[in-house]
Amino acid sequence: MNLLKRGLIRGSIPFMILTIISILLTFQESTAPANDYFSLGVIAFFLGFTSVIYEIQQWRFLKQIIVHYLVMLVTVFPTLLLSGMYSIDSFEEVISVYVLFNKVGLFLFLITYLISKWRNRVYMRAHNQ
Repeated sequence: MNLLKRGLIRGSIPFMILTIISILLTFQESTAPANDYFSLGVIAFFLGFTSVIYEIQQWRFLKQIIVHYLVMLVTVFPTLLLSGMYSIDSFEEVISVYVLFNKVGLFLFLITYLISKWRNRVYMRAHNQ
């Protein structure tokens, strides 16, 4: 239950911030950017909420990656399609969004993986001295 609570906190904070920005933009009659910020808030919620998958010690790293990707595929990808940020008038455009979804996901994964490895190395050096 502790993981669920941490996931909700991690997802809710950016969601609330981006939703507040969306509401403020709506009051300023900036509808398109308001919708984009709200969609980004939903995506940030899913990312934050599912980040706890990597804290499940009983799972191998490969299983964590696969489960996280599948959850992103059924949450973030449809959010991107429904957000209106991308034209999806044809199957090719949907495939284009899917490819972009995977490219950005891979880039973010590699960056966070490298940062976590670097932080772990710094932590281990500090404790070995």
